[in-house]
Parts: sequence; structure tokens; C-alpha cells
Amino acid sequence: MKPFLNKLAIISPVILATLLLGACSKDATPPAAGSTATLSGTVRIDGSSTVAPISEAIAEEYNKSVPSVRVTVGTSGTGGGFKKFMAAETDISDASRPVKPEEIEQGKAANIEYLEIPVAYDGLSIVANPSLTFIDKLTVAELKMIWEPGSTVNNWKDVRPGFPDKVLHLYGPGTDSGTFDYFTETVMGKAGASRPDYTASEDDNILVQGVTGDEGGLGFFGFAYYEASADKLKLVPIDAGKGPVSPSTATINDGSYAPFSRPLFIYVNKASAQRPEVRAFVEFYLNTVPTIAKDVGYVALPAASYETGKAAFAKF
Repeated sequence: MKPFLNKLAIISPVILATLLLGACSKDATPPAAGSTATLSGTVRIDGSSTVAPISEAIAEEYNKSVPSVRVTVGTSGTGGGFKKFMAAETDISDASRPVKPEEIEQGKAANIEYLEIPVAYDGLSIVANPSLTFIDKLTVAELKMIWEPGSTVNNWKDVRPGFPDKVLHLYGPGTDSGTFDYFTETVMGKAGASRPDYTASEDDNILVQGVTGDEGGLGFFGFAYYEASADKLKLVPIDAGKGPVSPSTATINDGSYAPFSRPLFIYVNKASAQRPEVRAFVEFYLNTVPTIAKDVGYVALPAASYETGKAAFAKF
């Protein structure tokens, strides 16, 4: 079995079976979703802008057959999404990282119970303006030198001998983003550790625009956003010690795009899941996400992981 999938195949059942906040009564039987023709109401989703394309595409497909249910998808970032989720302001939280201990405590204080479900793989992508033809790769050590707290690297000539005298401008997710947390923890060894003087946004489309419009631009965001603008961006191969590797469906799937391959999640509020419109939507989500995830530029999980997610939600 492929290395990265092997790891998630071990983790996912544990996550799905045990990461419920608070006790879940076995006697509690959620109402059946019933006929979709009788459904109404609103399903509120917020969180990761990386996961949003998946949730938006699924919501669009769902509304083709169930137009009576309004599904809203916000993009306040993984951290911003968890703030709303743990305050019971949303039904589902999109997340590009697992929930943090302090977020779990917020949920406990508010008596929020939830289920975490992995839905796809992503390859966090390092991109540059296409005019920067001299960039053949970047190492993880070079990324750290560029992005670490206190870094004064503002010119490409300071990144590597032989690089030209050209101003370097940085673009990346804001501090509420799970992608920001993942990148900083992976590169710097501590989530949140980053120089502050970069152009930040929770909207990855703004980051794409920034890098494409700046001849010295370098940034990072989810693979789907790169694929959607591949003709305007230069994808930078990353060398983590075994030679340069670019993110692709194949390298994300087999784990060779290290260390930037990662799982993506949705979190479902237990109280919300008792409402027929939410339950029916989540069931639809889990049935369609293997195809939708690939359609919007991500990598589907192993089939067994989706079956585990469906089984866990059926008991939730």
C-alpha cells in the first residue's frame, strides 16, 4: 500500500470512531432524512478556503435535486470556521487541518459534540510568477529561510547563489487558515511561526491574483487553486532531501510529494445532524465526494476510508 495512504488508513478509523466531543448516547436515534421532497431549511458551512471548492461543488449538485434546502458555504479560514462551529453558529466546518486542543476546549465549554470526517487529500502548492524562469526548485530549508520569523530575505539573490538581483514579494493565507498552520508547522516546526510582512488573505483567489500580477511573487495555497490557474502560475518543485517533486494527483496520492501532502476534513455538529436537512446533505456529501474531490482538483481517499466515514456518520 502507498506510504501516505497507509498512514491515513491507520489514523482515519481512530479519528472517526473516537473524535467525538463529549459522550454520544447509543439510545439517541437521529430522525431519518426521509424523502428529499419534504426537506427545507438551511445547512450552514464555513471554514477552510481549501476545502470550500469541494463543499461548494457538492452543494451545487445537491441543490439541483433538492432546491428547497439552502446550503451556504463561507470561507473564513479553518480557524475562523472552528470559532463559528464551536459557538454553534454553523452545522459543518470545513478544515484543512485537525481541530486544535484549544478549539476542542471551546467546544466542550459550549457542549458542542461533533464528528470529524476526512474527505480528500491535498498537496499544498508553492507557486511563483511565471516570469521567474530561473526557479528550478526550492528546498524546505530555503522556504524556511524565506518565511521564518525575523527573515529579511526580500530579494531572490539572497535565496541562492546564482539567483538574480530581483525583488521578492510573498503571498500566503492569513493566520486563521489551516493551510497557514500546516505550512508553518511543516517548514518552521511550529504552527503560526512566520514573518508577518507578507500579503495575507483567507481567500485563495486573491493570493492567486497577487502572485500572477507580481513579477517577484512567491506564494502557497491548495493544489486545486493552482490547477484552476495553471496557465498563469509557475509551480515550484520542492526538494525535501530526495530530489525535487511537484504536486500532482500521482505524487499526492503515493506520498512522494513530501512533506506537503495532507488530508482535508469536514466536521459535523451532532445537534445539527439531528435535523433532516443536515443529515440528508451530509449523506449526499459522503456519497458524492469521491468523484467531486477529483473533479475540483483534489485526490480522493481510499474507498475504505469513505466507507468508514459513512458508517461513523450513520451511528452519529
